[in-house]
Amino acid sequence: MHQMAQSSVFLSGMGGLGVEIAKNIVLAGVKAVTLHDTKQCETWDLGSNFFIRKDDVSHHRTRVEAVCPRVAELNPYVHVDMLSSALDDNTDLSFLKKYQCVILTEARLSLQRRVNDFCHMQRPPIRFIGCDAYGVCVRVFCDFGEEFEVSDPTGEEPKEVFIQSITQDNPGVITCMDNQPHGLQTGQSVVFREVNGMNELNGSVRQVSVLSPHSFAIGDTSQLQPYAHGGFFVLVKTPKTYRFETLERQLCDPQVLTPDFSKPEAPLQIHAAMLALDTFQEQHSRLPNIGCLQDAEVLLKLTEEVNSTLRNKVPVNTDLVCCLSRTARGSLPPLAAAVGGLASQEALKAITGKFAPLQQWFYLDAMEVVRPLQSYSAEEFSPRGDRYDGLRACIGESMCLELHKLRVFMVGCGAIGCEMLKNFALLGVGLTTNSGEVCITDPDLIEKSNLNRQFLFRPHHIQKPKSTTAAAATLDINPDLQVDAHLNKVCPATEGIYSDSFYSRLNLVVTALDNVEARRYVDSRCVSNQRALLDSGTMGTKGHTEIIVPNLTESYNSHRDPPEEEIPFCTLKSFPSVIEHTIQWARDKFENAFAHKPSIFNSFWQTHSSAEVVLQRMQSGESLEGSFQVIKLLSRRPSQWEQCITIARLKFEKYFKRKALQLLHSFPLDTRLKDGSLFWQSPKRPPAPIEFDLKNSLHFAFIVSTARLFAGIYNIPYSDKDLSEEAVTRILSEVPIPEYQPSEKSIETDETAKKPDQMKMPLSSEEEREAIMQLEKAIVTDCVTEEKLRMTPLQFEKDDDSNGHLDFVASASALRATMYAIEPADRLKTKRIAGKIIPAIATATAAVAGLVALELIKVIGGYEFESFKNCFFNLAIPVVVLTEPAPVKKTLIRDNIYFSIWDCWTIFGHEDFTLSDFMNAVREKYGIEPTMVVHGVKMLYVPVMPGHSKRLKLTMQKLIKPSVDRRYVDLTVSFAPEADGDEDLPGPPVRYYFSCNGETP
Repeated sequence: MHQMAQSSVFLSGMGGLGVEIAKNIVLAGVKAVTLHDTKQCETWDLGSNFFIRKDDVSHHRTRVEAVCPRVAELNPYVHVDMLSSALDDNTDLSFLKKYQCVILTEARLSLQRRVNDFCHMQRPPIRFIGCDAYGVCVRVFCDFGEEFEVSDPTGEEPKEVFIQSITQDNPGVITCMDNQPHGLQTGQSVVFREVNGMNELNGSVRQVSVLSPHSFAIGDTSQLQPYAHGGFFVLVKTPKTYRFETLERQLCDPQVLTPDFSKPEAPLQIHAAMLALDTFQEQHSRLPNIGCLQDAEVLLKLTEEVNSTLRNKVPVNTDLVCCLSRTARGSLPPLAAAVGGLASQEALKAITGKFAPLQQWFYLDAMEVVRPLQSYSAEEFSPRGDRYDGLRACIGESMCLELHKLRVFMVGCGAIGCEMLKNFALLGVGLTTNSGEVCITDPDLIEKSNLNRQFLFRPHHIQKPKSTTAAAATLDINPDLQVDAHLNKVCPATEGIYSDSFYSRLNLVVTALDNVEARRYVDSRCVSNQRALLDSGTMGTKGHTEIIVPNLTESYNSHRDPPEEEIPFCTLKSFPSVIEHTIQWARDKFENAFAHKPSIFNSFWQTHSSAEVVLQRMQSGESLEGSFQVIKLLSRRPSQWEQCITIARLKFEKYFKRKALQLLHSFPLDTRLKDGSLFWQSPKRPPAPIEFDLKNSLHFAFIVSTARLFAGIYNIPYSDKDLSEEAVTRILSEVPIPEYQPSEKSIETDETAKKPDQMKMPLSSEEEREAIMQLEKAIVTDCVTEEKLRMTPLQFEKDDDSNGHLDFVASASALRATMYAIEPADRLKTKRIAGKIIPAIATATAAVAGLVALELIKVIGGYEFESFKNCFFNLAIPVVVLTEPAPVKKTLIRDNIYFSIWDCWTIFGHEDFTLSDFMNAVREKYGIEPTMVVHGVKMLYVPVMPGHSKRLKLTMQKLIKPSVDRRYVDLTVSFAPEADGDEDLPGPPVRYYFSCNGETP
């Protein structure tokens, strides 16, 4: 962003909260940051500031000296300097004039007021943020001046909405295609594109007046040409001006954000308590002492005095005040991370004018974390002279020890994973000395694009494994941690490693994943093994956390998001209308040609031992699935680089010229539908054939990337010299291009039609004859050697710029977009859509990881259901919503027998244990009559099925056949209902062990 590259920030206070903000804004790429602090490094700081080391304490460095070079290392494009002179009530503030944004942490309220007044008076005003964390309470205050203009208040990407009709009237009314909701509000403006007939609208901006979810008025269209067809509109983002008051004016009548609607009075209660704490500090030049009842009484009295001055009075929360008094000297690193993420986003808004700013206070407390600990003795919270003193002041020694001996499994070491590891290091999760362990796994390597949000990685780490690199960086923060780093994917294929016995040694599991399927799998393993799961995710400025606790909450799989809308097959194949269609088409082409076909090819030849046997079977009339396509691949197999270039050139001709010519042959531009309307009208776009031009860099990129991928799957070597323009031009000059002949094959136009599976389609007799001839020829010409019967499938890898994968998708998509007059996407957008990348930013990932780590403390403490909080936030608006997790649903079978997703009944068998024995055992142990037994999708016993009664005498081993690495199977057993006529009820999973002691026989 241009504004980011021009802006400088002053940030005071290098404690845990200050360093969180510094990290996030430097990763985001502001032009310059000045870090200010006057304090010396102490052992205490090691537990809250992840950039301070033991060495800094022993050498008596100042905090800003220790932190500055490490913050600068995060982003070489940001100028980071430091200032260690005093900033107090006597300091001349004129030096602040060179900054666009001033952020104060760990500053007395009197200084915050003075600096804020100074910033507010400047022209233009300097944006001011005050941010504080004291024990269990945090606050953020923003003042961006009396008039602060925001260019994009929502941060949402405007969508193209296609037009069905426009009336020639005053006012003209627009109806959306297929009754698509427009999502507009009266007063907003839209811009028009590609309207046919009423051409005057194109490029014009009109204000809308909403009539219904699918229609709106746009003012007078009566003098315009009549609307013919087509066109779409896009919302025009309207700037919005926000007005701010100074800190002084806001003290008595604060504008607050309410994050937890179960505690609507909490923000004002924290406001009063924290202002009282400011007064306490002014009066006593210190914070309240840990566990001092007298100090708590004084703070309570001050809170009541502050409360009486507020315009909106709420009851004083005595519990909160006493808790704040006891913990004010302490620090909860995850709470600092959560509020640091929000404050950093506000700083970026202050600089860029993008997204709606906080108006004007944000308060958050962690009372649910510490309330159950209030009965502990004062000694529990007293300092012991180590790095955990700040944490100990909040949660006590016993809970610190619980964290130290924790055994955690974290899946994923990307943006959220790096933030979680930092939180583990500060909390002392999994210490070697306490037999604790943090086990992490991630199969990915570090890419350059990761560096702006995965803060444990540096440029010299590129192409190194994420997990081992993150583990080493975590040990820099806290060398006492035990971190075991793996490079595995967590999926059914690795259940031998992440087995039940592996899960049995864990206390909990944390996911730091970027896709839903992996989450669902990890969740199922956690439910099966009765382990708590802490899940979180982000999408740009949005974030969520979900806490899953055995026997208390629902699991991740208990709810399902609506499936993603699939692009119709005919749209992808012939009628794209937006850039997403062309990117998906290119991605599908990659998948089909370079992953699917080579996999089918390998699978076919592994199944069928030799080409001669296949030929004999086909000659005898046997139909072999996939044979036609596989033999076609074999007969056309290139053996040298020049042939790969030839194939690429013919693909260009097919995709970008012949496809267009064929469509226009089948549907000329004047084609009309039965109702008389034009075939080629919005959203359908007529294609224009592309003539190949080697001088066009896009054409050249397609040829080279396609040839490289064909060389990859056929294991054909090539050199850098082969990729040169000169070498490619020489080969292309000799490629004969057959003349286009129109085909009379029908083109699919039905949007409900599914993509046919070519491999499973029955062969015509002509195709069979052709396949037999081609295979005979291949055998005769010695093309069926072991090497020739093997291909190398490619797995799409978006992050490796050297492999040509993204080059192919980007060039193919852009060419197809050009052919259909769709505006092409740049490489970054193509990568995001093709790779299904969920955009991540440092502010949101820091916030979700902090919120999850707070819940981790509650899980380890065995807290009650009411203590847990899920969160959804959108830092762009900003909105933060904390809610209770969904309680676990319990199903009544009968007579007070309930079960939930967390229940698992067990039956222990032996070698001669029959199905009848199993059903008797269930009947005797659980007092319920089994009616049906199912294993996965296999029906083991259904009384009405023919022959099933004979199965009762068969042994369980014969019916199921235990796998080598599993000592049990989970079976679904249904039971007879109480009332006649009701359907059978499925009970909880019944885990059947193949031997009495649970061991595999």
